[in-house]
Amino acid sequence: MRKNIILIFAFVSSIGFAQELDVKNDYGGMFSLGARTTLSTFNGHHEESNGFGVGGQFRLQFADRVNSDWFFDYIISEIGDYANRTDYHIGWSVLYYPTANPNSSLRPYILAGHCFDYTQMVSKRNSINRLERWSSAVQGGAGVHFNLSERLDLSLVGQYMVHLGNEIHAHEHNGVVHFEDSGGASLEGHMLFHIGINYKIGDLW
Repeated sequence: MRKNIILIFAFVSSIGFAQELDVKNDYGGMFSLGARTTLSTFNGHHEESNGFGVGGQFRLQFADRVNSDWFFDYIISEIGDYANRTDYHIGWSVLYYPTANPNSSLRPYILAGHCFDYTQMVSKRNSINRLERWSSAVQGGAGVHFNLSERLDLSLVGQYMVHLGNEIHAHEHNGVVHFEDSGGASLEGHMLFHIGINYKIGDLW
């Protein structure tokens, strides 16, 4: 399995280095596809582990210095030894590049955006015992593209995400897992770190 992943990455990389990119006027209209891994550091529960996940994204650039990132993340974590937590993020971010050259080897950026989040907590002992929540969130942060070629880039991103929704949590008492929904609205924040690779498909306009 590991060998297959390495071969696929090598094949995609060779395509990215081999093919020239046809840019029309400027980078507005540039469309990219990519994948990413995620580390989520939650701060709402002392027993909750860091979350790890995978996701996909596409980018549509509006101008040389303005890009957009549309993403989906699947993140899993553990609550003590008695429950699992799964988060699904779907949303968008606007990226602003302070530097003018789109082909520089390093291209830092700042970002801000919005996403929707579906969270599910499930008991490890009884999968019927569970609780779920829908929430909305805003995020802000910074990142950098490492342009490996005209078409291929590797990105490192750090951002803080704040969820607005019901507060849910889990605890164990006498061997029984209890999930609680506080109701109302609360703010829950956590840090997200991404490593992603993107391939520029082409310039749409």
